Amino acid sequence: MTPENAEILHKINAYAEKTLADIDPQKTPVSYQLETLKPVMEEIAKEKGMSVEDVFILYMDLASEVAVKAEAQFQSEMRDVME
Repeated sequence: MTPENAEILHKINAYAEKTLADIDPQKTPVSYQLETLKPVMEEIAKEKGMSVEDVFILYMDLASEVAVKAEAQFQSEMRDVME
């Protein structure tokens, strides 16, 4: 992950923590969650000269990358515990 992409991910995640703190992500429609994140994605799109759609796609890719790394770390730690 590039430093610029890490900055984008951090900015969106920080915004999400503030604006979506009181919701249950399992019970809240994804459409509502995305609509709530739209202002920060629009801001990033303007800053980076990208479309909002491209920012959304980049965010989803980066979030998936982080989730895969976290799962791999968890699996590694579990193997260490089981040995």
